[in-house]
Amino acid sequence: MKPEQPATPMTPESTGLGRLPRVGQWCLLAVLSLIFATLLELVGIPAGLLMGPMVAGALVGMNGGTIRLPRQFFFCVQVILAMMIAGSMRPDLFATFSSNWLLFLAVILSVIGVSTLCGWTITRMRILPGTTAIWGSSAGAASTMLLMADAYGADTRLVAFMQYLRVVFVAGAATMVAHLWVSGTAAETATRWFAPVAGLPFLATLAVGIVGGFLGKVLRVPAGAFLVPFAIGSALNVSGMLTIELPQWLLALSFALLGWNIGLSFTRSIIAHARRAFVPTLISILVLMAFSGALALLLIRVAGIDPLTAYLATSPGGLDSIAVIAASSNVDLPFVMALQTARLLIITLIGPVLARFVADRV
Repeated sequence: MKPEQPATPMTPESTGLGRLPRVGQWCLLAVLSLIFATLLELVGIPAGLLMGPMVAGALVGMNGGTIRLPRQFFFCVQVILAMMIAGSMRPDLFATFSSNWLLFLAVILSVIGVSTLCGWTITRMRILPGTTAIWGSSAGAASTMLLMADAYGADTRLVAFMQYLRVVFVAGAATMVAHLWVSGTAAETATRWFAPVAGLPFLATLAVGIVGGFLGKVLRVPAGAFLVPFAIGSALNVSGMLTIELPQWLLALSFALLGWNIGLSFTRSIIAHARRAFVPTLISILVLMAFSGALALLLIRVAGIDPLTAYLATSPGGLDSIAVIAASSNVDLPFVMALQTARLLIITLIGPVLARFVADRV
């Protein structure tokens, strides 16, 4: 009699938590996320609903977890966050930018220049092959850089490791700065989760967001599921044609899903694959964060921006996690998102040319 075969074949990562059924892994992830998020919220950490699930996801992923956030859920997260930020946009933001556009452009190009220099240095030292280090160091949205890296033949696993490691460090630093710099910045999402919501504006908000998200996908706009709904929603909100309404429980759920998407990216195989690049990557992240902090001081001195707003606006990604932290803190959210979005658009436009130019000269 033949021995009974397992129902599902064991994969290279089916060790540790990977041996649990997927339902068990999701339940464990949910429990850990609830514990970490509650602790962070109780001590007043901004974006605890993001950071808690992010830490939980990283623990599950690095201990053999095989679950991943489905793309459909991440699409919904991007759409909801885009509409949340669009609801905070205001007309006087454009006046602020028009009067300081040269300074803001210099800040954006400086961050791109330093991140490219870090990537070039790692490549020059032969730590990583080809354009991998350049794409991994690019200060844009991680998902966008992964798509571009794959199109240009880079090692996407290493690029993912570098991008998401920077996201974790930047998000962690931004969260702590927000907590220490301004008193009373704890997220309000836990206090009014089930407040009444205006039905028609809520449905209109979802409709605009979903249509915009699909439009971004169809047009193949980089980070289109976020940027297109954000652009359309901002225009309608500023013009008074749309009142953006989103319940707090939906925002809290979106924050948690975003944290899972980032945390679960840290798997055993990726960490083992990127072991040699860890120290150089960490050094480049710290250099870029320090440089961004210096640029924040420049915005404070020259443009009169408040310190926390300036720090979040110049933080080198990711766009969505910075948006959550900014929305959970007492800052000028439209200003933060305008500068972050402008940098993403510019790196998307010049990134391929810049990466190829630098790689050809290594």
